[in-house]
Amino acid sequence: MRGVFVDANESLAVIFERLERKGDPKVRINRDPDITPADWPAILDGAEIAIVDHTALPTDIARQCTGLKHVVFLGTGARSYMNPEELAELGIAVHLIKGYGDTAVAEAAIALMWASARVIAQMDREMRAGNWLREDGMQLTGKTLGLIGFGGIAAEVARIALGSGMRVIAWNRSPRQYSGVEFHELDALLASSHVVSLHLLLNDETRGFLSRHRIAAMKPGSILINTARAALVDESAMIDALKSGHIRHAGLDVFMTEPLPVDHPLTRLPNVTLSAHSAFRTPEASENLIQAAWEHCRRIARN
Repeated sequence: MRGVFVDANESLAVIFERLERKGDPKVRINRDPDITPADWPAILDGAEIAIVDHTALPTDIARQCTGLKHVVFLGTGARSYMNPEELAELGIAVHLIKGYGDTAVAEAAIALMWASARVIAQMDREMRAGNWLREDGMQLTGKTLGLIGFGGIAAEVARIALGSGMRVIAWNRSPRQYSGVEFHELDALLASSHVVSLHLLLNDETRGFLSRHRIAAMKPGSILINTARAALVDESAMIDALKSGHIRHAGLDVFMTEPLPVDHPLTRLPNVTLSAHSAFRTPEASENLIQAAWEHCRRIARN
């Protein structure tokens, strides 16, 4: 059984080569992370397994990939790049990797929260431009952090936030328990949280979850953090709320269009802190990710 790592950047390629073991299925590495969807059939060249980091696989392109039976997606957000149900109808199984970067993403969410609360990025920009901006920040000790969705990443966020003296509340679609965290109905969470952090998977039920109505229900002057998926939020409603000050500040790692265009409205708002979809990017998370990808390939080859 043959595989291809379709769009490996150099750092992931090096880890992938290092973690290969004797007897593993043969996987060729395409060291070009900037391919287009149309490149899939030629790159795969009939291989049964595709490992993919971030390149979209439209269903009509998948039909042209003769021999493809398995897609190992490096993460949990495959729906942003492909339609797993349509691929399943073609006999192609999509495999996700969960938990590899829970701590990395949680730390990034916490970093965005603190940077947003203390307006650090805005002060940095102004000082580089020669302006001595001194801005009052939000003191987070004793404030309420509301977590929407409570999986592994949110649990790590809760652990760190509780240790820093915040009150942590959460809402989840199924019952959860976590020491020190209070679980509330969504309306109550939105109304009482000084910081709202999103930790939902993106699917048909959660797309647009933080709607204009729910944004209006947030505590005035609160902070919004999104390290999950941009499509969870009504972007235009969020921008309007940032302009009005209803949302004090947003710390965002994910965007509807990536890379974020230089002329996008979010780049012109002073009360937004941006990071380039990099919350998961640490050496430790990358190691976990590629190890899990190899385990998928080994399991597939055995069956």
